[in-house]
Amino acid sequence: MIRLRVREIARAKGLTQGGLSRKANIDVKTLRRILRNPTEIVTTETLDKLATALNVDASLLIESDPPLPKTIEGGQVEKEDDVIDDEE
Repeated sequence: MIRLRVREIARAKGLTQGGLSRKANIDVKTLRRILRNPTEIVTTETLDKLATALNVDASLLIESDPPLPKTIEGGQVEKEDDVIDDEE
């Protein structure tokens, strides 16, 4: 399951709900839903707005719960084309 770390990062940066919603230009009700339920489904646009407002890379707002390995079994992927083959 994917979990958003908005609450932890906003708290570390000293931002309130109202301050973050204004800075990110998202509705305070949307932010409250995200803070109340960190597994809430959000759009990439909302994620980008939150990351920009918090001045962090969007990848820092996302974590796997429970944590998963950060490497691919059997080694690294060498190039993006090797990840998924399109079926023709």
